[in-house]
Amino acid sequence: MRMPVIFFGHGSPAIALQDNATTQLWRRLALRIERDYGRPRAILSISAHWLTRGVGVTAMTHPQTIHDFGRSLPSALFDIQYPAPGSPEVAREVAALLAPERVVLDEGDWGLDHGTWSVLCKAWPDADIPVVQLSLDALRSPRDHYALAQKLQPLREAGVLIIGTGNIVHNLPRMNWGAQNCEPYPWAKTFDDHIVNAIAARDINGVVDYEALGDAATLSVPLPDHYWPLLYTLGTTTAADRPDFEPRHIEHGSLSMTSVAWWPAEAA
Repeated sequence: MRMPVIFFGHGSPAIALQDNATTQLWRRLALRIERDYGRPRAILSISAHWLTRGVGVTAMTHPQTIHDFGRSLPSALFDIQYPAPGSPEVAREVAALLAPERVVLDEGDWGLDHGTWSVLCKAWPDADIPVVQLSLDALRSPRDHYALAQKLQPLREAGVLIIGTGNIVHNLPRMNWGAQNCEPYPWAKTFDDHIVNAIAARDINGVVDYEALGDAATLSVPLPDHYWPLLYTLGTTTAADRPDFEPRHIEHGSLSMTSVAWWPAEAA
């Protein structure tokens, strides 16, 4: 059965230490996938935190857990390990699907960064499903990222769950660090609403050409790395997939936790 596609609004790495409504929803997503679609053969993650020149994919059997954040965060975060196996086989399948694009098979340099493991340690805490990461080529346009993602659609038929992990709105300098549940900035809400509505209407251009929204886009996406994973998940869906938006909220004024799950119509 074709696998769903999930975009996770991953927020702060500290969420890996929390048990809250968002992490509980992530776990319920995982349980629903296994119940209705079967256990994924592997997970392909596109994280905001692996930027490269060109395209790479992790191809090691035992990816390391990367603690790619500063010491200002709780020390307990640096103790977390997510020892999921890798899958050189799936990495090679990814490279074949993206041909003639040159894809570097990374056998040791990277691993699983916090964009991936902070989500998966809540959704699949047993870390027993193979995980492969695809890098984000920092030199590509949003349109190029979306087009590359479309070539990955056959993985869904091969039992691979594709996830993106980033944030629709991600403006750290504007965050209200002292108030997690404060009212979002008007521009953040405007942009989050615009993208959610575009996805619901399957307005691909409205999502890919997000910069056309002007100031709201500039403030919500000051740098594109956390937005690009959304384009990869959208690119691997079809018009037959039904999107759900849960959780759906903005924290600290300018950090969207909105997640999107696209469910195949045959099991919706």
